[in-house]
Amino acid sequence: MKDGNGFVWGAATAAFQIEGATTADGRGESIWDRFASVEGNIAHGDTGDPACEHYYLWQEDLDLMRSLGLEGYRFSIAWPRIQPSGRGPANQRGLDFYRALVEGMLERDIRPLATLYHWDLPQPLQDEGGWSSRDVVDRFVEYAGIVFDALDDLVPAWITHNEPWVTSFLGYGYGAKAPGIHDWPTAIRASHHSLLAHGAAVRAFRQAGHAGQIGITLDLTVAVPATASEADREAANRLDGHHNRWFLDPVFRASYPEDMVAFYERRFGDLDAIQPGDLETIAQPLDFLGVNFYRPNWATAIDDGGLDVGDDPPELERTSMDWPIAPEYLTDLLLRVRRDYGEIPLLITENGAAFDDRLDGADVVEDDRRVAYLKGHVAAMERARDQGVDVRGYYVWSLLDNFEWEYGYEKRFGIVFIDFPTQRRIPKRSALWYRDLIAATNGQR
Repeated sequence: MKDGNGFVWGAATAAFQIEGATTADGRGESIWDRFASVEGNIAHGDTGDPACEHYYLWQEDLDLMRSLGLEGYRFSIAWPRIQPSGRGPANQRGLDFYRALVEGMLERDIRPLATLYHWDLPQPLQDEGGWSSRDVVDRFVEYAGIVFDALDDLVPAWITHNEPWVTSFLGYGYGAKAPGIHDWPTAIRASHHSLLAHGAAVRAFRQAGHAGQIGITLDLTVAVPATASEADREAANRLDGHHNRWFLDPVFRASYPEDMVAFYERRFGDLDAIQPGDLETIAQPLDFLGVNFYRPNWATAIDDGGLDVGDDPPELERTSMDWPIAPEYLTDLLLRVRRDYGEIPLLITENGAAFDDRLDGADVVEDDRRVAYLKGHVAAMERARDQGVDVRGYYVWSLLDNFEWEYGYEKRFGIVFIDFPTQRRIPKRSALWYRDLIAATNGQR
């Protein structure tokens, strides 16, 4: 994130999805290593190796970023590389890797944006309860402090957590992502501890006198009633509460939304994880909010008044993830965040789409549908900026095709094609379009 009102055009990745080298140089086991080792959890039995072998090819990847004119790179730090057991002294080889990576960015005039937690919890901490255990808050603060001390002289901006909704609800409730637990009271506790760890780390960052900026990234949606019925409007409000307000309200208002507290207590019992003083800790002042946006969700009332989403409008084009493409809702979302939560500076920290890209021997992989997706969403962001929303950066997801979590290597979000058997990097048409957009934008300054 640039100081003042400067805008950053960048790209984003996550450590587990691109680094590979899951046992190299003292790295410990993460929950995603364990989850991927269980038959049936990941498409085709894929694992985090080799991913994109970024651990070994990082200099090539930084040169690629520079050739595309990227101004910023959002990356994540693998907690198991820093503390293999999730506690105790640092693994110096892990810190050395990230220091070299960040120095390489700065040498190429690429601004680092570092995410401390992008879902790769050390497995030993999960063995003790993971994010459902309150002790993980202290463990995260210890880990964050190690990284801050090691890299704060180089990294100008930090993100504490990426998408705590996914960490908690998809990881501990729906069980679709690591650690693969299906227990909603556990998921609610995990959501609170994720937010509490965020706030405690921000407070420690400030108290230690670090000079950089710090924020959190939330995956936000727009909950759209499937019909004009009162029941569907109520369903959309519940979905908004579950996906958006359950995280936005404590971060910016030091409170959980009353309707969702009542909803969760009615279904899952007392929310005993929330202790006196926690909400004040969570609501630490932030320098920015990271917004990840891919799609809106349509809500349809169901018999038990739950949280299931409805069918998307059939006329909408869809990505290979079967997600509808509706960029106008990004404008609505950004305006809503400003209206409800104030003038906090925003970064679009992830936005992109998976399509069935194919390598055909040409120098460029054609992906016109991704170009159209990105054009539409950049235009939607600019409409919000024209209306005064303080958006200070856009990071396309993702720089590289990668390990797409439970989908393995079959879903391609990258603007650069990875030929996984050879680890060749081949730019897609979207990468060249993005390069030209950045150059044109800079030419207008």
